[in-house]
Amino acid sequence: MAGDIFSKYGKVFSKGDIIFAEYEPGDTFYLIQEGKVKVTKLVEGKEKMLDVFGPGDIFGEMAIIERKPRSATVEALTDLKVLEFNKDNFTFLLSANPSWCEKLIRSFAKRIYEAKRRVKILLLKDPELRVMDTFCMLAECRENVSKNYFDPITFKESPESIANWAGLDIEQTRRILRDFERMNRISFGTNEITVKNINEFYRVIESKIKVMQKMGEL
Repeated sequence: MAGDIFSKYGKVFSKGDIIFAEYEPGDTFYLIQEGKVKVTKLVEGKEKMLDVFGPGDIFGEMAIIERKPRSATVEALTDLKVLEFNKDNFTFLLSANPSWCEKLIRSFAKRIYEAKRRVKILLLKDPELRVMDTFCMLAECRENVSKNYFDPITFKESPESIANWAGLDIEQTRRILRDFERMNRISFGTNEITVKNINEFYRVIESKIKVMQKMGEL
């Protein structure tokens, strides 16, 4: 069955190939079979890496949902095998493979939320606010966590992943995280970062946004 699907919908890319570019029209999306891709976006004229996807991940599906130009560029980090779908064969695929429906619906919902939330982060000009809001976004993905949550929250994240989410340079992100650690706002563990009080981050962000709005900076 897998071989039949790949013979119909499979595509192969080489390391460094651009699968699609930001702003170009798109009517296809992809399911990774083998390999990895990186997702990048131009922010204030600079390329920022947003994410890395691997086997089993879906990318480009917003073209099916929103019918808008591509919101990011996707490049093959390794040699790559994918399944490529458009609106017509996507409908056929779901009818032939009902077990994929739930996974795809969850992926669509998650990606819509992440895309909108990431834009909100990238619109913040202050790098510290971007890092704070990244942690707020990650907290919002947890059940029973809101801006009124006061207990420590541990995230299985690294400085590199925070930099990717926030659209910042890794060294700049490390400096900000070290400053937060010195201020006792966060602590580091093995492959994890603990935010001592996420409510504080929300309060700081909201306060600074109000000031910037009054000054016409937003």
